[in-house]
Amino acid sequence: MPGPSNKKKPKSRRKDTKNGNKSTSVQTRGPSPTPSESPSQQLYTPPPIQAQISEQSVYLPPYEKKADKRQPADDGILTPPRPFIYDPGTGPRVRDPRAFLSSAYFAEKPAMHVPLCAEFAQPEILEMLRTILPEETALILWYNKSRSTSRICPACQRLYRLGDNLPDLVSEEPLQISKHERRHEPPYLRGEQAISGLCSPICFILASFNYPGAIKQAWGRMVDDIDDQTWEMMNERCEGNQTSELGRALSMLVKMTRLHDLGLGQLCFGVIGDSE
Repeated sequence: MPGPSNKKKPKSRRKDTKNGNKSTSVQTRGPSPTPSESPSQQLYTPPPIQAQISEQSVYLPPYEKKADKRQPADDGILTPPRPFIYDPGTGPRVRDPRAFLSSAYFAEKPAMHVPLCAEFAQPEILEMLRTILPEETALILWYNKSRSTSRICPACQRLYRLGDNLPDLVSEEPLQISKHERRHEPPYLRGEQAISGLCSPICFILASFNYPGAIKQAWGRMVDDIDDQTWEMMNERCEGNQTSELGRALSMLVKMTRLHDLGLGQLCFGVIGDSE
């Protein structure tokens, strides 16, 4: 019968044409890539991350990171660290001088417009002070000499500005100074605050306790205004009994601040002379 046989033939022809098209399309393609050129052959499994870190050169910043001082509470929540400035009731105190100097809001910038402050603001001066004084005392002295008005008391670490009416350290009542009392403030108080940063007579007596005979004559004065006998007394062996590191550092600070250049040159030459 022509009917069924004719229906099947077109189907077979369509398959042939499809096969023919497939064969021609395959022939027109370029040569198949060799195994070496296959992109799947170029992929590889990366080594572990520990091996990569150990092999690479890791840059570390040139400072020692401080340990986290926060202590976990009973419920496991970390408590925030203590602030580096606090007020016990008689004025703000600097608890951490290093954190205070790194703050952009509280710390005063070096007075580069003042020639003497600009000289002391050099980092080489701070490095020299660190070789002579403890870390905190060196930072406080460097801050006081490189700033024009801001001061940190080396003894009680009170933060103030030159010209401020400071509360009494031993009084718990708020300070109210009249004009009459302001005229009769302790002599050489403003000069001592500008020279060393020691904020009160009590702090100066505490700092110069190793030189009891020179307290009155050295109070608020530079070496040009001190008599020879008092200066020799300060250069002799300490007579007081402050053997702690802070007591010796404060005594050294009192003697250094009497000199215009903090005596850095004299101290260096003195070390060389003693070694020889």
